[in-house]
Amino acid sequence: MIYKVIDMPRKCALTGKTVMFGNNVSHAHNKTRRKFLPNLQNISFLSDILQRKIQLRVTPFGVRTVESKGGLDEYLLNTCNCKLSKKAQIIKKEIIQAKKEVNK
Repeated sequence: MIYKVIDMPRKCALTGKTVMFGNNVSHAHNKTRRKFLPNLQNISFLSDILQRKIQLRVTPFGVRTVESKGGLDEYLLNTCNCKLSKKAQIIKKEIIQAKKEVNK
């Protein structure tokens, strides 16, 4: 299945980390607004249930979290949809369907 990504938001597809805002503070305590951007990487995960690679835009924190939870399939099945991107929610539905077909 081909996924068409319309926009590339600065948001982690798995953990939901987004841009934070703050101030640059000079030596004279002049404050100017700035952005703290998340460290997003294009990572390919291997899905054990779907038997294919899935490319997502995630932070290194998200990669460590997926690895500690036991893989992409386990992480997606145990995470609520409010944290996941639309692409990750679609993949989660595919995993649930494939898991049902295997159990039949």
